[in-house]
Amino acid sequence: MRLRGIIPPVVTPLTADQELDLPCLRTHIDYVLEKGVDGVFVLGTTGEFYALDETEKQTVVAEAIRHVGGRSPVYAGTGAETTREVVRLTKMAQKEGAAGVSVITPYFIKPNQNELFNHFRCIAESTSLPVVLYNNPATCGGLSIEPETVARLAEVPNIVGIKDSSGDLQNTIEIIRQTPRGKFSVLNGRDTLILAALQAGADGAIPASCNIAPELCVGIYKSFVTGDIEAAKAFQSRLHGVRMAMSLGTGNSAVKEAMALLGRSAGPMRSPVLPFGDAQKAKLKAILEKAGLI
Repeated sequence: MRLRGIIPPVVTPLTADQELDLPCLRTHIDYVLEKGVDGVFVLGTTGEFYALDETEKQTVVAEAIRHVGGRSPVYAGTGAETTREVVRLTKMAQKEGAAGVSVITPYFIKPNQNELFNHFRCIAESTSLPVVLYNNPATCGGLSIEPETVARLAEVPNIVGIKDSSGDLQNTIEIIRQTPRGKFSVLNGRDTLILAALQAGADGAIPASCNIAPELCVGIYKSFVTGDIEAAKAFQSRLHGVRMAMSLGTGNSAVKEAMALLGRSAGPMRSPVLPFGDAQKAKLKAILEKAGLI
């Protein structure tokens, strides 16, 4: 498998009482697919994987795969704090028919690079699914998979790529430089750098803001691959403020708040994250207006 293009880490819609909202999940998946994305990724950070129990995770994975019905690949986040739990979740995703799994680094403990290597290698050896590494230092206590470790892991047959959300373009470039391009995909995870990463040799992006403005994310990628760099720059410029607006709330709450403002509500975040107040909503609405989304 070669991953490329725009693959949104879709939100997990919830009802007002914070239960899974599967009809809304189906509607949202249809929406992003209609906008031309290249896959669907459930149970990522944006999908609040950390807030769901294992039964809920299985329900989301199974429902997404059933509803997509082969229209695109469906990837599942199976990250957890221990290797044993990740293996268990990965086996679940494989049983349900996922096209591949994405595995974030442990986010409470801080394993050293050798421990990270063994962690990801053991996970890959437990499954026949393609495995995508997920590097997100900001949410994992500063822990990063160093490029040299990524290069070692790229030698494992079914470790096929990485989502780099470090926000450090130099780090992304170094991963690109040290891994085999024909076999290993590097996907950008910082939405403000999609075009820059593509120009540096990245294969695509897994952007949280694709839940809000898939047309902008897809526009960046499609314009780039067709050689229309000016159009790609214009799409990236419009997306920039949308991504920066995520700092208005806790976690990825701004994503759901923006979707509600655009008439595509996916419900609340799981507690303890609270809804936006009026001042936050006003700032977010102004940003969406400037981006031409409202």
